[in-house]
Amino acid sequence: MLLEQVAVGLFQLIISIIFAVAALYIGFSVLGKITREYDEEQEISKGNAAVGIIVAAVFVAVAIIVQSGVVGVTVGINKALYAGALSLDGLTAIGVATVQLILGIVLAVAAIYLALNILDRLTVNINEFEEIRKGNIAVAIKMAGVILAVALIIQSGVIGITAALG
Repeated sequence: MLLEQVAVGLFQLIISIIFAVAALYIGFSVLGKITREYDEEQEISKGNAAVGIIVAAVFVAVAIIVQSGVVGVTVGINKALYAGALSLDGLTAIGVATVQLILGIVLAVAAIYLALNILDRLTVNINEFEEIRKGNIAVAIKMAGVILAVALIIQSGVIGITAALG
């Protein structure tokens, strides 16, 4: 029984790592689409701390939101094991958990994209992305705050969806 629990735990960990890496990659890619004014990797290699702050905020925001989906996967796997992993109920539990996690990733990326675009449109007297490219730390901190605030709010929605689907 203990060996089975360890195996299940390792499986959950591996699934979580795979989805976390995928979510971070997608988040970073979407950030690159939003910030056409500069290349994040190039700016970071030049020591642009403002770009580093934004990238870090996106990574933390994605992690906050996706963590809710990972919890759903853990619950789904446990339900599947209880019902029988290859039974209809077990496969349904795993399928619902996977949908929850994918939904968390999609919501994370969409929320960050929307937040950055809305902020850019609301502040007509300042081009945030250009200021960040120039290394403006104050603007980067403001944008990072918006990104993280949106992530914390969206996380509640993902938890609600996870509870409804579970």
